[in-house]
Amino acid sequence: MGKIIPLQPSTSLGASDRPQLHSTCHRTNIVLHMNKRTKSELIAYQGPAFTIEWYWDALGRSAALDYFEELPEDRQDNLLMLLKRMGDFGRIFDKTKFRNEGDQIFAFKPQPDRFLCFFATGRKIIITSAFVKKSDKLPPGEKDRALRAKADFEARVKKGIYYETK
Repeated sequence: MGKIIPLQPSTSLGASDRPQLHSTCHRTNIVLHMNKRTKSELIAYQGPAFTIEWYWDALGRSAALDYFEELPEDRQDNLLMLLKRMGDFGRIFDKTKFRNEGDQIFAFKPQPDRFLCFFATGRKIIITSAFVKKSDKLPPGEKDRALRAKADFEARVKKGIYYETK
C-alpha cells in the first residue's frame, strides 16, 4: 500500500538527521516519516490510486499543513485515515467523510475539521486549506480561498514553476 509522508520545508538537516513522528492511531498502524524535500513537492500521502499533496503558495507557505501540524494527534489520525483510504482505493463513498463542494472543490471531512482540496492531473489531489467546521454550510470565504489556490497551482504548473526540479 502507500505511505503517509508529511514533510517539513526546512532543508538544513541531512538524511540521517531527519526526525520521525509515529502516529498513535492503533486502528491504522500508520507511521509518519518527516523528510526534507523541496517545498513544492510536499506529499501528504502516496498510494496506488492517488498522490495527495499539501498546496504551497508562491511564498513557500502551506496553510493546510500548518493547520494540520497544530492539531492534536487524534485529529491528525482522523485525516490520515481518510487520506490513506483515498490514496489507496481512489474513492470514499461516505459523503460524511469526503464530499464534492462544487466548482471542482472537494472536502475531506474528519470531524470537526474540513480540508479543502481539488484533483489535479497526474492522479494527484492537492489539499489547499483547512478549518474547523462551525456551521452546516461551507463558508464562502473558505471555498474562495480554495478556488484561488487551485487557480494559482494550475497557473504555476502550466508555467513550469510550481515543482522544483533537481
